[in-house]
Amino acid sequence: MSRIGKQPIKIPDGVAVNLDGRTLVAKGPNGQLRVPFSEKMDVTVNGGVVQVTPAVNEKKIGAIWGLTRALLNNAIVGVHREWEKVLEIRGVGYRAQLKGKDLDIQVGQSHPIVIPAPQGIKFSIAQEAIEGQNVHVVTVKGTDKQQVGDISAVIHALKPPEPYKGKGVRYRGEYVRRKAGKATG
Repeated sequence: MSRIGKQPIKIPDGVAVNLDGRTLVAKGPNGQLRVPFSEKMDVTVNGGVVQVTPAVNEKKIGAIWGLTRALLNNAIVGVHREWEKVLEIRGVGYRAQLKGKDLDIQVGQSHPIVIPAPQGIKFSIAQEAIEGQNVHVVTVKGTDKQQVGDISAVIHALKPPEPYKGKGVRYRGEYVRRKAGKATG
């Protein structure tokens, strides 16, 4: 049995959910998402609730059951209110700016790095003062949770935070273990 899989998914107001064969289609104020699911799962939409149940009796069906329920829930939540990840760019000369819909980042490379915005992803930039530093804050928003996470990971991988001064790109709330510098003596 899957503890997550057997929980029903409540459909929020303003979201329409339909089944198209082995695909769940969720439409909401922020767009539309299509999520295919396994033939080993039965999905039913009754009133304002989506229920996922296993169609076969296999030993390891609980993992697929929980995964299917989580993916369907992420799609329904994404079209209702967008998913977002917040990244902070810290360091002298490190900055980000928008060029049209694309993100232009300068993080100590000899050239600026341009990350094109995929379909369904929006970037926004703000500047904050954190711990006495000017920090460029990049917000990645979109309806697809996986796509938001993937683009955020690409941005983070450009310059992960280093342990001595903490310069680089970090997720908001990420703990960076700091090291002492070279000891004199």
